[in-house]
Amino acid sequence: MTIIRKHTDAKASRIVIHNDTVYLCGQVPEDVNGDFVAQTNAVLARVEKHLIEAGTDTTKMLSALIHVKDNKDVKVFNELWNAWVPDGFAPARTCVQSTMARDEVLVEVTVIAAL
Repeated sequence: MTIIRKHTDAKASRIVIHNDTVYLCGQVPEDVNGDFVAQTNAVLARVEKHLIEAGTDTTKMLSALIHVKDNKDVKVFNELWNAWVPDGFAPARTCVQSTMARDEVLVEVTVIAAL
């Protein structure tokens, strides 16, 4: 039973691989100065980059946990999400309004995927 951790610091690993399952930590935008659309596109790009690095892709997502700072943005998020997720490969998903760790962050996405 091997556990692989990538991009690990004192508090978290960005990617953990265990038993053919990939766990991504919550992804937030590197640049928090953009609007909700810019931040969402940046987060989805980071998720995709990490999935590829782990040896998988968006067609193998099992679940996603989405945090939005304000529920008013869920409709826009859903439009961006639906364009990003390949047809027929939508994961189980939860979307909640949350207080973010940093006030400038408008969206955060955590994903679990199969290898």
